[in-house]
Amino acid sequence: MGGGLLVAGTTSDAGKSVVTAGICRWLARQGVKVAPFKAQNMSLNSFVTREGAEIGRAQAMQAQAACVEPTALMNPVLLKPGSDRSSQVVLLGKPVGEMSARGYHGGRQEQLLGVVTDCLEQLRGTYDAVICEGAGSPAEINLRRTDIVNMGIARAARFPVVVVGDIDRGGVFASFFGTTALLSPQDQSLIAGYMVNKFRGDVSLLEPGMEMLRSLTGRATYGVLPFQHGLGIDEEDGLRVSLRGAVRESVVAPPVGEDVLRVAVCAVPLMSNFTDVDALAAEPGVVVRFVDRAEELVDADLVVVPGTRGTVKALEWLRERGLADALARRAAEGRPVLGICGGFQVLGEHIEDDVESRAGSVDGLGLLPVRIRFEREKTLARPEGAALGEPVTGYEIHHGVAEVLGGEAFISDDHGRSLEGCRVGSVWGTHWHGSLESDGFRRAFLREVAAAAGRRFVPSPDTSFGALREEQLDLLGDLIAEHADTDALLRLIETGAPAGLPFLPPGAP
Repeated sequence: MGGGLLVAGTTSDAGKSVVTAGICRWLARQGVKVAPFKAQNMSLNSFVTREGAEIGRAQAMQAQAACVEPTALMNPVLLKPGSDRSSQVVLLGKPVGEMSARGYHGGRQEQLLGVVTDCLEQLRGTYDAVICEGAGSPAEINLRRTDIVNMGIARAARFPVVVVGDIDRGGVFASFFGTTALLSPQDQSLIAGYMVNKFRGDVSLLEPGMEMLRSLTGRATYGVLPFQHGLGIDEEDGLRVSLRGAVRESVVAPPVGEDVLRVAVCAVPLMSNFTDVDALAAEPGVVVRFVDRAEELVDADLVVVPGTRGTVKALEWLRERGLADALARRAAEGRPVLGICGGFQVLGEHIEDDVESRAGSVDGLGLLPVRIRFEREKTLARPEGAALGEPVTGYEIHHGVAEVLGGEAFISDDHGRSLEGCRVGSVWGTHWHGSLESDGFRRAFLREVAAAAGRRFVPSPDTSFGALREEQLDLLGDLIAEHADTDALLRLIETGAPAGLPFLPPGAP
């Protein structure tokens, strides 16, 4: 095949990630060797590939949808926000420094176009098709000159573009038309058509609008995807659920035991890899919520302090809101607390940070006998070990190095030697993301939590997080197979955008 496609969106969160994943899974099921690609991604949810490269979790999820191993080529530029104005720049899987938004868009981004096109060409030389995901909207005309992720990469690769719109937000036809009409003639020539996402109701009611859109733009609508509850795939740019809403809707099975287990996740600033708690939410009878007030910890059976790109800032936030005192009370009462990565660092005694916050010496919450020293070199690894008598795997993404001064080992090697983290009573901490995806370990951990909390909760004996993830990816593939014009999509991938697409004025200014 040797072709490709760019999935753009009328807005952020229009559904680009899920549509890209769905197309990848659908193609893979047709026997097509396909790879995902996102030239530049801004996300605090990241993943470590087998070669030790850091990429966006959405691209790792899309690689799984494509049934291939994720690599740094699939997300050559990752931006990890550290504040409203600056981000850590991760290039080809390795951090290369902090940069302001002005500095990045003022020249650095444009310089990276050659890097991302080289990565795309390497993928095109290896795979039958490459499905690219854009970022935000291609009609962000203030950024078009330096764009390397939307029309910039489409123009460089001569890829056709399908624009996805979220009809659940309203105004989808205006968004399709306006997005196209704000592009230059050269960019418009690659906009092949549109895809409606999250539609509820009778599709026949939408057909007159799609016909009028075609008459106005000369472009087809390649599918109307229905609203689908409980997809539960990896988030990319932000927390899409209310702080007081359940984190996932994917499991409706009743609890196995007599009680449910309530998990409260502290929604710390710059929260990263909050997907760690997805595996908890996948367990029947486990209710996971994000919280930001001390009183919301009172009835929780487990409190999770998740990862963050701002450990010192998270500490300040916990103290300001009274959550730090609430965590200390829980620890004194023997009620379960789990800290992951930055959350583990927060629970320690002391932090020396001249790298991330440059705050220097800072006292932690003192719930674990751990001292943290931030190093400029970032730890990126895919470790394996054992905990609570069960095998456990994970991935590490952190600048902080832990010196454990006491407590019990949390995760050990085959000989019982401590590999990572520690435990004191009912307070656990580890740098390992993804450890709760190990089914046996997760069940053993939840049994300990239930015992400490006095709950008659019993983990399901057969919940497989990996199998649930595959089911969700198959569901995305089904959405494309059943609700998109797959023959037309194949033609786009193979032959590019149709010739003679009309120009919509006014075009780019």
